[in-house]
Amino acid sequence: MTNKQKHNSPAPGFVESWTRGPFSTHNGPIFHKVEGDQFWHGLIVTARHCNSRGRLHGGMMTTFADGLMATAVHRANQITAVTISLNCNICAAADIGDWIEGTARQTGVSDDFAFVEAEAWVGEKIIFNASGVFRLLEGKG
Repeated sequence: MTNKQKHNSPAPGFVESWTRGPFSTHNGPIFHKVEGDQFWHGLIVTARHCNSRGRLHGGMMTTFADGLMATAVHRANQITAVTISLNCNICAAADIGDWIEGTARQTGVSDDFAFVEAEAWVGEKIIFNASGVFRLLEGKG
């Protein structure tokens, strides 16, 4: 697939996520795919995800990154966690019709804090990488 190919449906293997909170549901639809210990989220960029120039808004990239990292923390710890710190480095643009795919992994845990890294791409082009710290809320899962 080239970066110029536009999408009207998710990539093969992805299904719509139905267990997201109101904010994420409003900003979706977000899709997901799981294979063993790995997971991916996906998004088809629409006009409502874009800035005034028709490019994916940086706030939407950050929202997508937060969802990826929260998923990684939950999968690794099986308890609820909240975002404490999030850093998103925007590397490239995405346009209406682009399929964005991303994943994340927990890189460490100390006391009640989990450390996470994520990235997302369109085709083979990385559009952002992110890192974050999440507070684990033991007993709140």
